[in-house]
Amino acid sequence: MIIGWIRLAVFGFLGLSVIYLLVYVYVRSLRREALEEEFDAGGIEGDRDTFIAEGMAAYEKGLWKRLLLLIYIVPAVIVLVLIYVLNFA
Repeated sequence: MIIGWIRLAVFGFLGLSVIYLLVYVYVRSLRREALEEEFDAGGIEGDRDTFIAEGMAAYEKGLWKRLLLLIYIVPAVIVLVLIYVLNFA
């Protein structure tokens, strides 16, 4: 019985980690593309690469917290609630 729970936790964590990495790369690419378009539209002084690097550094500070909450915590809570409701309620 306990082996099943451990297997569920391990495979669940691995699956959520793959999803986290895919979403992380996708969201970063969207933000980078938006910064590139903003610079190319004009009106911004300085080097393009520096502008993009600074924009990405600022974006990184808040991104991982939101992704962590949405991808790891929410599904784990939903699974635990479903297990409780289906077995004990």
